[in-house]
Amino acid sequence: MAKMGKGILELNLFDAKGLKDTDFLGKIDPYVVMQYRNQERKSSVARGQGSNPKWNETFKFLVQYPGTAGIPHKIVLKVMDKDTFSADDFLGEATIHVEDLILLGFEKGVGEMHPSKFNVVLNDQTYSGEIRVGLTFTPKVEVEVEGEELGGWRDSFHHH
Repeated sequence: MAKMGKGILELNLFDAKGLKDTDFLGKIDPYVVMQYRNQERKSSVARGQGSNPKWNETFKFLVQYPGTAGIPHKIVLKVMDKDTFSADDFLGEATIHVEDLILLGFEKGVGEMHPSKFNVVLNDQTYSGEIRVGLTFTPKVEVEVEGEELGGWRDSFHHH
């Protein structure tokens, strides 16, 4: 049976290592743009941390499953370098497929991916560092009360 529903996908952005320095004049000031379907989130700029920035920030995305046909459930993390005097440089990107995590969430009440490293690549092949993130997907149960819709969170240990 096909699962359908909504939920919250929470992304913990920890840090990155070995980012390629495209800035010849100084240190890179990296930040991350996260895209999931039509939603976009931006991390803060890790100033003066160079190639091994730490963010430790959390971002939330609204999931509708299955969602629009043909659009895969994936998060693209674009690593950018904040430049003061010119356009921000694109350092590379990492792609995380989250479909399995979402399905696991519907089955178990919560889907979790422990902090994992993903390669940051330029032009699909050039390795330009790695980024560490963790993910949690929590399904949201819609409860109808006298025609009113209230979103209730399902207990992670409460199985149906």
